[in-house]
Amino acid sequence: MALADELKKEYELIHRRGYVLQLDCPDLAMERARFFQDDSLERFQKAVALHVEAINRACADIPPDRVRLHVCWGNYDGPHTHDVPLEAVLPLVTRARVGALSLPLGNPRHQHEHRVIARHGLPTGMLFLPGVIDTTTNYVEHPEVVADRLVQAVEAVGDRTRVIASTDCGFGTFAGSEMCAPSVVWAKLRSLSEGAALATRRLGGR
Repeated sequence: MALADELKKEYELIHRRGYVLQLDCPDLAMERARFFQDDSLERFQKAVALHVEAINRACADIPPDRVRLHVCWGNYDGPHTHDVPLEAVLPLVTRARVGALSLPLGNPRHQHEHRVIARHGLPTGMLFLPGVIDTTTNYVEHPEVVADRLVQAVEAVGDRTRVIASTDCGFGTFAGSEMCAPSVVWAKLRSLSEGAALATRRLGGR
């Protein structure tokens, strides 16, 4: 909580400068396989709850609609066979006092978990930023695939105005580490844009 009090100063400065604050929190999912692999799921969930409490403390004086929370299982092209299921952490993560939740649903390990969103729902008014582009592979998703994923996300949330197309994670999360060639990154982002336009038309928007 002492760290949360220090980060609070930085977060509020970012907000005062007019930016939307995005909190990148792989600890809320990825750390299950890294630092809690020998512990019970319950112990990991207690850690997640504590971290969410710290987030809320640090963001207490920022309007929730100016804060986004990104949760992921690590931006690497490994097998991910020990990832904690979204089902186990979503009810804890959605306690965060934020206006938007970003989750990676474009990769093969978690693409199905839009169903978890549908079962549990999101807090009233919370935006959903589903990752519909995998940032760890040089395969370029077809716009129709992107549109399919976005439609699934909208059906899970129940309101197309609360869904914003996104990527699973950043394309360069560590200095000097690039899994996708720059030209591929731009091609993926083009597919993201085209797929979002397709999804909008399918869902009756413009």
